[in-house]
Amino acid sequence: MKKGLKLGLIFALALVTVVTFGACGSSSSSNSDEYIIATDTTFAPFEFENSKGKRVGIDMDLLKAIAKDQGFKYTVKALGFDGAVQSLESGQSDAVIAGMSITDERKKKFDFSDPYFDSGIGMAVKNDSSITSYDQLKGKNVAVKAGTEGASFAKENQDKYGYTLSTFKSSANMYEDVKSGHSAACFEDYPVLGYAITKGQPLKIVGDLQAGNSYGFAVQKGKNQKLLKMFNKGLKNLKKSGEYDQIVNKYIKTSSN
Repeated sequence: MKKGLKLGLIFALALVTVVTFGACGSSSSSNSDEYIIATDTTFAPFEFENSKGKRVGIDMDLLKAIAKDQGFKYTVKALGFDGAVQSLESGQSDAVIAGMSITDERKKKFDFSDPYFDSGIGMAVKNDSSITSYDQLKGKNVAVKAGTEGASFAKENQDKYGYTLSTFKSSANMYEDVKSGHSAACFEDYPVLGYAITKGQPLKIVGDLQAGNSYGFAVQKGKNQKLLKMFNKGLKNLKKSGEYDQIVNKYIKTSSN
């Protein structure tokens, strides 16, 4: 009987231990400064895995620096963009950082931080090109990637500036068309172009950027306000110290020269 009682007590204690650790791993952070942050799987240059399997990018580096500045701990879950948003909606995550555009529709469900990045559409040309404006594209060909904001912008302004269009399924083929001289320029999201240049594409970004969306750190509406305030304060401190620019410039360049 004593042996059976001891085994029963051991089992009960083990069960309590499992439940306790499970609670510690939940997304509820009302009594703790440790948070679960959901993100996309791959959205370079904001989040992606490097050659060593480490998750890096503007979002990841900013989050790390802000957490250090403000003294909170976190765990990142790479769920894909839709999965990250759904995780936040269901309360399985405390926040999302995933190159998430701040929109009026999303503000109905989420509270956003101050914008930490302003995106936009840029125009890239070969390093030795003399083109600096859209007006110089008349009679020339422009390359775009299908389904991007850059492609939409190029199509909308084709008649205005008098260029022809070539559409590609991949960014690599789009860049190659510009490098070969078949296309005089390409249109793409500014951070995507800037990251391609950091990876060795012999291009440069010219002309004015077309206004795009601002990215923000999101939490559930009315929840995790302490985390949101820490993010904003940390972001402000990073910008003041110059660390913010160092992080962004690590992943985005306007010229390969």
